[in-house]
Amino acid sequence: MSHIALIMIDLQQDFLAPEGAYARGGVVSPAAQALPARMREVAQTVKGQGGMVCASLFTLWPDAQGEPMVSPHLLAKRPFLRRGDFAPNSEGQALVPSLREVVDLCVWKVAYSAFFNTQLDWVLRRAGVTTLAVSGIVTNGGVASTVRDAHMRDYDTVVLSDGCAAFSERTHAASLEDMATIAEVMTCAQFMQRLQQP
Repeated sequence: MSHIALIMIDLQQDFLAPEGAYARGGVVSPAAQALPARMREVAQTVKGQGGMVCASLFTLWPDAQGEPMVSPHLLAKRPFLRRGDFAPNSEGQALVPSLREVVDLCVWKVAYSAFFNTQLDWVLRRAGVTTLAVSGIVTNGGVASTVRDAHMRDYDTVVLSDGCAAFSERTHAASLEDMATIAEVMTCAQFMQRLQQP
């Protein structure tokens, strides 16, 4: 199964931790907060079958004055973002602690897709990966963008339906339905069962 990689999108402290930027701003998703425990088991299964586990880390790079370079679109939606949030090498930018030991590769990203302006595609191809299982947050943002970019790069792509979350169940369900046109959608349990088949 060395041709398979699990991609976990943005399961970071500033998104999910009680002391993180999003919690400070009052933007909390219980469904998203439940993902790390579920995805740890999936990651361990992928690694046990010889696959690779990758994670993307959304990053807000500071300008010359140390202020985060936040896109106008994001700042309009998340006006609470401030200096230090998602900063390179900060605790907020970091993967949640429970997943750190199961990840082989982290890529830092500045937009929705884990492929945009990162080295993810280069690493996956060098590793011989042809199939991706995508999970993380949010379903309609980073997950959907990464899935579409994977499709454009000819990866066989699986979306883990209960390995993703959005800020509303309606948005989550609509995004899964949309992605089903270009990827296979299944639960984490179904995916792990498939991996373990002889």
